[in-house]
Amino acid sequence: MTADLVAWVMVLAIAAYACAGGTDYGAGFWDLMAGGSERGRGPRRLIDRAMAPVWEANNVWLIFVLVVMWTGFPTLFQAVFSAMWLPLALAAVGLVLRGAGFALRKPAHRLARRRVYGAMFAVSSLVTPFFLGAVLGGVASGRVRVGTPASADAWANPTSVLTGLLAIAATAFLGAVFLCSDARRFGEPGLADYFRLRAVIAFAAVVVLALIALPVTRDDARHVWDGLTSGAGLLLIAVAAVCGAATVVLVWRRSFGWSRYTSVASVALTVGAWGLAQRPYALPTTLTVTEAAGAAPTMRWLMIVTAVAVVLVGPALVLLYRLDTMGELEELTDADTGAAPAPGDDV
Repeated sequence: MTADLVAWVMVLAIAAYACAGGTDYGAGFWDLMAGGSERGRGPRRLIDRAMAPVWEANNVWLIFVLVVMWTGFPTLFQAVFSAMWLPLALAAVGLVLRGAGFALRKPAHRLARRRVYGAMFAVSSLVTPFFLGAVLGGVASGRVRVGTPASADAWANPTSVLTGLLAIAATAFLGAVFLCSDARRFGEPGLADYFRLRAVIAFAAVVVLALIALPVTRDDARHVWDGLTSGAGLLLIAVAAVCGAATVVLVWRRSFGWSRYTSVASVALTVGAWGLAQRPYALPTTLTVTEAAGAAPTMRWLMIVTAVAVVLVGPALVLLYRLDTMGELEELTDADTGAAPAPGDDV
């Protein structure tokens, strides 16, 4: 029972990480697709303003998942990180470069440097969700077992590739929905319409990829397929689809406040459906959650520490997001960062 509870805590943390758009609140994809310096100036300015107060907060959930995983499920941790060290390393590099690119782009005054840092941020924001999704796809397809050696097949297979692409599309969908609301909050109706269209396109991409994934998952990840097409897993997927469709309707009707909630619900329910579909296995179909769990005292203490962490950190994150969406937080200025134009800078 304790092992199951800890496993569901991990699933909920993954859902929380995904619901805020992953590594960059879904904005990195649109930063990359915004176009040249002139054409993309407006969208990139909005992305900077929207992300600045909260741009590193979401990584708390990723760190939390890793700590719970190596403490509570050491066998699972060893198997996944041994077989998937390369995509996980690439995802970690993407996280570092994404953060560095976003942090250094704002105080940089030379146009060439801003372009380099902007490209670093945008491209890394694609690399990280793709490889994290590829790892989940490799696990779901049953290619990772205890003692599996590292190989490209573990993460460069049809299920992994489609899961990685779905992760990018889902974060882009969330990012566009969030940015619609942010554009209205900052008094940018033109940008609200700009991202409104992109939210619809991103949802269409999610639907197309999901339809492609149906036969692939059936043949390549049978256990998860069975869980997603029956019982509670199917119910959650159906409700997630309804929430996604409702988000498109709300966005198109410019109900940007409610669309945030429905878009988050669609992603959270999808992650929950994956958790239900994979049970009782940590590694389908070779390692159950109970078999992967650590010693009983460790699991009990982990539950206690997790409860304390949720009580201490959870409300602070909720307050942070709430203050941000209400416009109570301000982005850093050049005076705050100590940045000043140098001779020859293009400001």
